[in-house]
Amino acid sequence: MNTLRITFYTLLLSFLAAVAVGQPGAVKLPERGLCAHRGCMDTHPENTLPAFRRAIELGAQMIEFDVQLTKDGQLVIMHDETVDRTTNGHGKVSELTLAELRQLDAGVRKDARFAGTRIPTFEETLAIMPRNVWLNCHLKGDEAVGKAAAARLVRSGRLHQAFLACGEAAASGARQVRPDILICNSENRYRKDTRKYVDATIAMRANFIQLLKADGENRTDVMALLRKNGIQINYFYAMQPDELLQLLESGVDFVLVNNLADFQQAAKQASITPVSPVY
Repeated sequence: MNTLRITFYTLLLSFLAAVAVGQPGAVKLPERGLCAHRGCMDTHPENTLPAFRRAIELGAQMIEFDVQLTKDGQLVIMHDETVDRTTNGHGKVSELTLAELRQLDAGVRKDARFAGTRIPTFEETLAIMPRNVWLNCHLKGDEAVGKAAAARLVRSGRLHQAFLACGEAAASGARQVRPDILICNSENRYRKDTRKYVDATIAMRANFIQLLKADGENRTDVMALLRKNGIQINYFYAMQPDELLQLLESGVDFVLVNNLADFQQAAKQASITPVSPVY
């Protein structure tokens, strides 16, 4: 009996250890690096699976994409209020159903080789992502999209790595679903007033902030304040690789870029290594 009991507990401990390794909490996320803005939008159709897959191939530390609700309450990836600029269709996302959006070509306007690329859903986008990169989910909308996005993240098991970049109304909706969900304060009402933005971010107990370009503004004090309050700092955005090192040295954690491939050498010089994806 004792031998059987020991064998049972040995097997149980081995199983629990294996499960623990596979849990999201065991995955180490990057502490700083590059954020692929809408995926690799310089070379691929923005906010599409091909753009995200390319960002993953290049080892992005963070991937940003835009999320909004369709007419029938489905979450899709699209930046603009309308589909006109990036697809072969017309109309507002909020006035089209998912089925109608799926008929559109989201790649051909970028390049003929991407013809047939579809607008992805939030669920499809999460499904292709590694578990060891940050997911910067920029919500377009208010409380309703916050609730829907939070519920999807809970179901997908991505709470360890995904944060909702959103305004106060969407953040409130998300926290009704999951109080501990990660939030990046992106409230547009005061984002251009850096000190007000920082104070509001601290007050709402957000986990991230996404600062706009400094334009010569001295941010030494606010950067220190953000660091003191444990808030991770994103920066929107760098256009040239030679901007990267100075931004990192100023205290920025993640720099959004459109042309991820062009920043690889600068990242290497800043001791940032590409992420090897873990699924």
